[in-house]
Amino acid sequence: MKIIAQTAFFPTLILSAALGAWSTSHYSGPVSSSPEPASNEQVLKSFAALQPIDAHVHVFKTDPAFQAMLERLHLTLLNILLVDDTLSYRKQLKPQVDDAFALMHSSHGHIALCTTFDPYKFNDASFSAEAIKQLDENFAAGAVAVKIWKNLGMEIKNGDGKFVMPDDPKLEPIYRDIAMHGKTLLTHVAEPDVAWGPPDPSDPSWSYYQENPQWFLYNKPGFPSKQTILQARDHLLAANPELRVVGVHLGSMEKDIDNIAMHLDQYPTFVVDMAARMDYLMMAPTDNVRAFLIKYQDRVLYGTDLDLLAAADVTESLKDWESTYVRDWKFLATNETFDSEGRKVRGLKLPEAVLRKIFRENALHWIHGL
Repeated sequence: MKIIAQTAFFPTLILSAALGAWSTSHYSGPVSSSPEPASNEQVLKSFAALQPIDAHVHVFKTDPAFQAMLERLHLTLLNILLVDDTLSYRKQLKPQVDDAFALMHSSHGHIALCTTFDPYKFNDASFSAEAIKQLDENFAAGAVAVKIWKNLGMEIKNGDGKFVMPDDPKLEPIYRDIAMHGKTLLTHVAEPDVAWGPPDPSDPSWSYYQENPQWFLYNKPGFPSKQTILQARDHLLAANPELRVVGVHLGSMEKDIDNIAMHLDQYPTFVVDMAARMDYLMMAPTDNVRAFLIKYQDRVLYGTDLDLLAAADVTESLKDWESTYVRDWKFLATNETFDSEGRKVRGLKLPEAVLRKIFRENALHWIHGL
């Protein structure tokens, strides 16, 4: 399908009564309403007034300055776990789970947990049963969602030497259990197009593969195509119509808004998040992106993929977090033209109701327990 640009006049942003204790006096309105661009402090004030939810982060430590930022921005985070045998700090699941629950409990309600299971145990006879047992324990302790990652489809192989796809029958009991508990599945399957090559320094994701060459598949024979992996994801969606599924990173369809729209139309319980893919939206035609986000305003979640590693310099990390929130707000909420990664970007100035959904309400609707 084609997304047709829509134009209309939208009034100055106001806060809905649904935002509870926050009155309209706390809200600064669209930062573009002034002849001069708003300061970062003003932008963050507008962002904070929506009591935003960043539904895709990775936090590995507690820190008073980080907690203070969460409270100042009235920000809720969905902290996501994954198991990755190519990174030392993500190889073992249990220490991650223990630390994540400690972080959740110390955050005063600002951090929720998306847990995972260990897919590297796939070939164990008790894999499905053990994964379900662990997830059920995590649900009982407060986890609100489960993540599957790109190592399903791009790394892990079964006993026959074939790549394990996200729709493998051994995973189906796990999906049914997640749905039975009313939890949400987050799916990071496949990667941006550039992962299959050829090299493209102009692509927003290119720097990631320079730092993580294990996921760059160009001229590496034997790997599944991106389309093969996404078709397996689609089969998962079709086979589990009762399961709420978030396709993170724009569902790995980052360059094709029409394809995302087609999937949202076809699968009523499928939504996408924007995490680490905002640059692709900024590169697409402004009117098309705006029309897409207005039409599918109930099906897009805000997320960033920001992290706070155990060894991170918290001061520098906080600068990165806040600058990301400033950039994203300017793009989604204003009509300013600003620089991002060497490109001129014009803001979408989405209607107030759409901003409330993207920055908060959709996460509450699709990920119960936040």
